[in-house]
Amino acid sequence: MPLKTPASPADDILADRSSLGVRLRALRKARPMTLKELSALTGVALSTLSKMELGQVSISYAKFAAVARALDVDIAELFGPAAAPDNTGPAPTALRCTLDESPGYLTGTYDYKLLAGQYPHRSMTPMYGRILARDASEFDDYMRHAGQEFLVVLEGELEIRFENGDAMQLAKHETAYFDSGVGHIYLSRSAKPAEIMVVMTAWHDE
Repeated sequence: MPLKTPASPADDILADRSSLGVRLRALRKARPMTLKELSALTGVALSTLSKMELGQVSISYAKFAAVARALDVDIAELFGPAAAPDNTGPAPTALRCTLDESPGYLTGTYDYKLLAGQYPHRSMTPMYGRILARDASEFDDYMRHAGQEFLVVLEGELEIRFENGDAMQLAKHETAYFDSGVGHIYLSRSAKPAEIMVVMTAWHDE
């Protein structure tokens, strides 16, 4: 079945889109870089980037990573209003964070929380997610990004569906580890949205 975008986004999704667009435009202008140049560097269509800045579309983690890489910023600077990491000094021994204090982003299919975004020179991207999607038709494409991915199901049941036809069903406290470059989507298979903790390896080159 072809993948497509949901037709009726909720009001809070629109608010998230708008704030992301403001941050993206400011970071791009500060480089300075045109939308055409950003599109060439990221592989994201110019029309999509334009709609991102106008708050007209929600985007996947893969597009977040591509844009952040092209702008040479930590993904946390795009993701939410929380303080960006300070990469000028030594990293702290440990960093504590809470879900309530972590920046979030609601796409309509997933409800994300970026964790430990202030940690400098991160080599992993940990996230908490509520999986709202229940059918592949709710997506416009599979997610693909460089690196590897590990997740554990905290609540509910989850299906990971891959573009090569493979699929995996996970119950509470079950885990999966896979190549993030293989297109994939998450689908909730429980009465309530599945909740997961996912850790992705760095989106940038070391």
